[in-house]
Amino acid sequence: MHKTILIMGASSGIGKETAKLFQSKGWNVIATMRNPANETELNKLENVLVTQLDVLDVASIQDAFNEGIQKFGNIDVLLNNAGYGAYGPLEAFSRDQIVRQFNTNVIGLLDVTKTVLPHFRQNKKGVIINISSIGGKMSFPLGSLYHGTKFAVEGISESLNFEVEQFGGQVKIVEPGMIATDFGGRSFDFSNDENMAEYQKIVGALMTAMPAMAENASPASVVAAVIFEAATDGKNQLRYTAGEDAKMLMANRQQYDDDTFIGGIKTQFGL
Repeated sequence: MHKTILIMGASSGIGKETAKLFQSKGWNVIATMRNPANETELNKLENVLVTQLDVLDVASIQDAFNEGIQKFGNIDVLLNNAGYGAYGPLEAFSRDQIVRQFNTNVIGLLDVTKTVLPHFRQNKKGVIINISSIGGKMSFPLGSLYHGTKFAVEGISESLNFEVEQFGGQVKIVEPGMIATDFGGRSFDFSNDENMAEYQKIVGALMTAMPAMAENASPASVVAAVIFEAATDGKNQLRYTAGEDAKMLMANRQQYDDDTFIGGIKTQFGL
């Protein structure tokens, strides 16, 4: 029997590359996205169900889960991949923007996971893969909201693993570095208020540094390969790093104390 993966955020980037990789490996794929009517590639593949799901809409989560079970009969792996990054001075964000960032990256992840957990518990197996980031282990300037959500994903995942182990399940965390996706476009929400003069130096530093950081970005297929490894290696391993820049930064974060590492970040950004 073919195994099945349920993927959030499959319309582009990491989610789409993961859907294509698993399908090519003989898996059934439930590829969810907010606007499936716009999809022109995945819906042409065998054993792929493209369906609507918005992590901010609990009813759509349940509907997509039900449709996937009806189509394939079982789900073996859940990939929580939906998300975006809000960057900018905290003062420049409205409360609605703050809530949206945490609802999408954290509450949505919890709602999806809660929907799938009874199925995994009944089957006494199942792998939950949560896409975190190196930004869940370290922070960059003006990312208090984004890093806050990814630090939350790390804590949720690590603690939840104790629970799902009780019935034979696993939680795994994938931590990419800079990835060549549309994260810098429609998945990147930047807010600023030029009237707050005190913040404009650091805003300028971030805008200047981002193109150079993007030059070292890995293709989304690199992350998809790591996700496939996490789903299939059978190891009792919690964290997986994806991308050469991520491996280097994570090694540095583990090696240096806070003052040294944060000092290096400030130097990189010219602060």
